[in-house]
Amino acid sequence: MTSVGGRPAGFGHKMRSMFATLSHTRVLRLAGLFTWAVIAMPLLYVYWEPAEAGNLPATGLWPLFIFYFGFGACYFWLTRGLDSGGHARWLDRAMLLVLTVCALAVSYLHGSGLGSILMMVAAGVIPWLLPLHAGVAWLLLSQLAVLPMYRLMGFPPFDALMQTLLYGGFSMFVFVTSLVARRQTEAREEQRRLNAELRATRALLAESTRVNERTRISRELHDLLGHHLTALSLNLEVASHITEGQAQEHVRQAHALARLLLTDVREAVSQLREGGTIDLSMVLRPLVPKVPGLDIQLEMESPLTVDDPERAHVLLRCTQEIITNTVRHAAARHLWIRVFREDDGVVIEAHDDGRGADAFASGNGLRGMRERLGQYDGHLDIRTQPGAGFRLRLSIPSGVPLLAAVPQGVL
Repeated sequence: MTSVGGRPAGFGHKMRSMFATLSHTRVLRLAGLFTWAVIAMPLLYVYWEPAEAGNLPATGLWPLFIFYFGFGACYFWLTRGLDSGGHARWLDRAMLLVLTVCALAVSYLHGSGLGSILMMVAAGVIPWLLPLHAGVAWLLLSQLAVLPMYRLMGFPPFDALMQTLLYGGFSMFVFVTSLVARRQTEAREEQRRLNAELRATRALLAESTRVNERTRISRELHDLLGHHLTALSLNLEVASHITEGQAQEHVRQAHALARLLLTDVREAVSQLREGGTIDLSMVLRPLVPKVPGLDIQLEMESPLTVDDPERAHVLLRCTQEIITNTVRHAAARHLWIRVFREDDGVVIEAHDDGRGADAFASGNGLRGMRERLGQYDGHLDIRTQPGAGFRLRLSIPSGVPLLAAVPQGVL
């Protein structure tokens, strides 16, 4: 293997591939954990050389390390799954409060400004948990809470304030960087969602075009060839009654061939009509893969077809809305979707492992689903309870085939 500068030629490619697998949110998380780990050095110095350090806490070292590791555990918990858009549950916000208290406790127990550094690490989490205005207020109040510590360290009031504002500026920089990362994550998720919808819509359009083309061809065969062959058969039948001898035999053979050709055209039209259906798996499966923070299991009968492109479009939009609502509101990790045929209709059943609710108000998405289904005599049923997630069942009749069956006596 050739080498450049003493390194293998593929070394740079491997390094680029390794960093390409790290999203910006994961880099943000690893950077925070690294900073937290580095802060352990002054704490260990106090543990190893308490006499030289001269600042052994009066309460002992164990409370200090308990709060230090408590901060790390809270940060590790809060930074899980940031690619899914952050967390807004009450438990995560309670963990943010614990994270802040641990940082302040480390600063006061150690008698130094380590809490301000830990607050800089915590600033990277705040934009994922709180709205912008509440996050800025939380950041400022937590930084000001360290101000008395600098006074205890002997700083004059003005110097203590300047020290607090200095670390506050660093924390604000981390806060804004994390806020930009979240906005990028949300934009990337929106782009992924739009791309998935585009692929599904393109598949539906391709299927609809194929169905329409087969329908057009079958109708042309029925209207043109069928009409002329029927007229030819009738004329040959009349001719067979007014001719005699060898001519009559040829006319009867021609009549038999005309009827045989009429039967072949009828079978061709029937095959085109039966094949003019939309495969729902081609339409719905593009919506499932790579949804951040949500594992979707799609179960479908095979084959599962719909005759009407409009009904297929309704099923597509309803499935999109189910996935979108689960990502935005359910706080779920898994979503199970089952699509199957029941009687003369198509049924979609979906349930998640989210938090559920005692009651819910139908938003624009659910109202839109009901309106779409109502146009085709469809039904929507939703059940939920706290801790049991959401369960949804919708059904829509299959509809009348695009090309009606051709009577055997005509074509």
